[in-house]
Amino acid sequence: MKAKVFEYEGGIGFKDVKDFEVKHIFDCGQCFRWNENDDGSYTGVAFKRAVRVYKKDNDVYISGGKMEDKDLWINYFDLERDYGEIKDELSKDEVLKDAIKYGYGIRILNQEIFETLISYIISANNRIPMIKRSVENIASEYGEKVCLEGKEYYTFPDANTLSKCSVEEISSLGCGFRSEYIVEAAKRIAEGEINLQYIKTLNTDEAQAELMKLKGIGPKVSDCIMLFSMGKYDAFPVDVWVKRVMQYFYLAPDVSLKKIREFGREKFKNKAGFAQEYLFYYARVFKGKEGLTKKECN
Repeated sequence: MKAKVFEYEGGIGFKDVKDFEVKHIFDCGQCFRWNENDDGSYTGVAFKRAVRVYKKDNDVYISGGKMEDKDLWINYFDLERDYGEIKDELSKDEVLKDAIKYGYGIRILNQEIFETLISYIISANNRIPMIKRSVENIASEYGEKVCLEGKEYYTFPDANTLSKCSVEEISSLGCGFRSEYIVEAAKRIAEGEINLQYIKTLNTDEAQAELMKLKGIGPKVSDCIMLFSMGKYDAFPVDVWVKRVMQYFYLAPDVSLKKIREFGREKFKNKAGFAQEYLFYYARVFKGKEGLTKKECN
């Protein structure tokens, strides 16, 4: 699938993009720097660029995007992957068939690794609005200012910048007990003790073991980092919503998170990460409204 790019007065766009809905992509729990506007478009900052994204008919528009960055956005939005093929395969499972109908426009973003790592350290035992606020606070305090459509936004700082911060400074930005983990991770990465690009080259189990050498990173957080920034599509993050939907449809109510993760990876193989996103969105946004009540879900 070759992405067809075009240029317009306000930015760049991509023609005839299938399986792409901005709300599904930005509200499926994978990213924290994107916010919905009154017109249904989303504005966010990625790779030091502020853009506004919307869809009209089957074309995707990136306001503020530049032609020289087309490959960056093609990669970020995973535009050259055939999600129709993925959905056809996963829809053989009856549960996923329903989940995919609901979240049909989800695409897994290829995010910047360090920002994703820090964001998911912040996510531990936290709610999405609070995660977004803390990530935004870090960016506005230590990032670089970028402008879009007359408004100011801030890039996410690199490891070297955050490594110079004190725990108290990070804590003042709403990161709580995670502040210590953030500062330590930034220092170890800035000093080269932890090499994120090297970890990306490892297989999923090896990469997870390396990531979990950092305080504040356990199985779920490492799975999210690997899935959303390292292209490890056999990762299967298990949060409270995935736990509920897996217990409701597939497993016993008392099964452990470790067993749920193993079951998901074994059942869905190299498409486990895609399956997880469809299930998460379905459970949190749709089934979350109805309640998962047929089985007791803790």
